[in-house]
Amino acid sequence: MPSTHPKTYETCPPTRVAFLGLGVMGYPMAGHLAAAGHQVTVYNRTASKSIAWCAEFAGASGPKGLNTQASTPRLAAQNADLVFCCVGNDDDLRSVTLGADGAFAGMQEGAVLVDHTTASANVARELSGAARNLGLHFVDAPVSGGQAGAQNGMLTVMCGGDPAAFARARPVGMAFSKAFTLLGDSGAGQLAKMVNQICIAGLVQGLSEAIAFGQKAGLDMHQVLDVIGKGAAQSWQLDNRGKTMVADQFDFGFAVDWMRKDLGLVLEEAKRNGARLPVTALVDQFYGDVQHMGGRRWDTSSLIKRLK
Repeated sequence: MPSTHPKTYETCPPTRVAFLGLGVMGYPMAGHLAAAGHQVTVYNRTASKSIAWCAEFAGASGPKGLNTQASTPRLAAQNADLVFCCVGNDDDLRSVTLGADGAFAGMQEGAVLVDHTTASANVARELSGAARNLGLHFVDAPVSGGQAGAQNGMLTVMCGGDPAAFARARPVGMAFSKAFTLLGDSGAGQLAKMVNQICIAGLVQGLSEAIAFGQKAGLDMHQVLDVIGKGAAQSWQLDNRGKTMVADQFDFGFAVDWMRKDLGLVLEEAKRNGARLPVTALVDQFYGDVQHMGGRRWDTSSLIKRLK
């Protein structure tokens, strides 16, 4: 659910929207859309989540019952000006957009689908082409900020697609975002998210080694982190995960399974474009070790577990 700390929403005309996928990210993102005054219809593969969302947000933006659920993506997308989506992977994305019950089949001409799934650049381009053939628009828009960012409405959104479609989506999407930026044509959002994950992989491994080294050296790592966090070693990972890593806490945030999925996308893209990613490939193997240790659902900061 959205954070208990109220977010100030940008002024934006109420819009009819659909949201497909109510996982740990999608559920609060859709909630922020409702709280910002938009009329939201939700779809989730497990219907109980849609029912729970409606019980929580049905009257968030006006009269009771304004926000509703639908039994298929097609029905959710009917009459929506914007359709937002946040599912698991390329195949999940195709399943909610294509086919007789997919969102594209229900969207009105000129409507925009904004996909927040972390997926491949190839599927973004594929679905952009499919949408164009139907008189629709598709924007790939993966997010960074994790579960906390979704709950607080403070996600960073990296977009690829048509500038006019992006311009229609941005004011509405700012309900759950702190930045919503167009970076290029279809696929550019997904490629930017890959850059983001490459950075995170290296940072978390470096932080893991630093903390493990400091502990072996007998240092008070809470104090050390406070000190180096004021210098050149400062990062979001240090600020938000350093002390929980010291405390051996990994029951929050972005799961190892999802990070391995993302790094798989990165490494596949690197094979295509010729980028050399030796550290990223190594950290991906380290996350595989964490999975074998039983850490599939641990937070990505659990890389340090390999070193203890």
